[in-house]
Amino acid sequence: MNRRTAIWRMATFFLTTASLAQAQQPKKVPRIGYLSQLDPAREFARAEAIRLALRERGYIEGQNIASEYRYAEGKFDRLPELAAELVRLKVDIIVVAGARPAIRAAKNATKTIPIVMTGAGVDPVEAGLVDSLASPGGNVTGITNISGALVGKRLELLKEAVLKLARVAVLYAPANPSSVLAVKEDLPVAARALKLTLQPWEVRAADDFEKVFAALNKQRPGGLYVPGGGSLINANIKRIADFALKSRLPSMYYTREAVDAGGLMSYGADEAESYRRVAYYVDRILKGAKPADLPVEQPMRFEFVINLKTAKQIGLTIPQWTLMKATKVIQ
Repeated sequence: MNRRTAIWRMATFFLTTASLAQAQQPKKVPRIGYLSQLDPAREFARAEAIRLALRERGYIEGQNIASEYRYAEGKFDRLPELAAELVRLKVDIIVVAGARPAIRAAKNATKTIPIVMTGAGVDPVEAGLVDSLASPGGNVTGITNISGALVGKRLELLKEAVLKLARVAVLYAPANPSSVLAVKEDLPVAARALKLTLQPWEVRAADDFEKVFAALNKQRPGGLYVPGGGSLINANIKRIADFALKSRLPSMYYTREAVDAGGLMSYGADEAESYRRVAYYVDRILKGAKPADLPVEQPMRFEFVINLKTAKQIGLTIPQWTLMKATKVIQ
């Protein structure tokens, strides 16, 4: 064997050994941090829908993706520490299932880990979370369910379902800017066109609900309207729906969750479609896209949900033309 042949064989040996060693090393499994302002039970449907949407894109939990879940369970002061925990775990993406406090907590915890919003009713530009919808900049992108047109549409559908409706109580949290905008600007315009009288009621803390409920039982408005979310309303949405049902009060909400809990109607973004878009963002980012370059999306599809069981319990007959507009009817 001459010297040249010996060198060639040695080089081939080392290259082959290095290739085998590299092939034997397990691939890094991306980790997704999931930050929710709710508890596991209330968050399950959304988390599961996103998991299934990711599966459709080839990401299977425990095989080529792993998730770390953190729940504030309605205690919003816990959000900063939970977000910090996810950062310490060095997750690849943080999916935020919540409104402004949860998104802000994640953004304050990291300037580098990509953050994907799941569709809370917050204007991320107004909140200072992104530079613009088209060019977010920074590390936040995803879905936002902001649309002033929905406010009037919900009131219109409530009026259509309750033909003799004249007075509508509006329950909102003044800490939520989008709700304040709806109550002060969008709803009055829609109410005038529909010849409805609005009665706004503020709730600033969890203890306020029972006081407001007692006052509503005395005044007996013709309907109840909940224009938007926010931390306080989101955490008590089932409580509100229970009150409306027991008080035989026709109610309109921004989320299907309230209707599933016994509320009468909801009109808003198609949640299933929103969750599929969350999976799209996760997929793009894992494949190298930067959040700053992925435009924030607003929903293109909407769902109108009616709970007929609730309608019967409160003694309301929903007109057939209204039922025909529903995308989902709960019997």
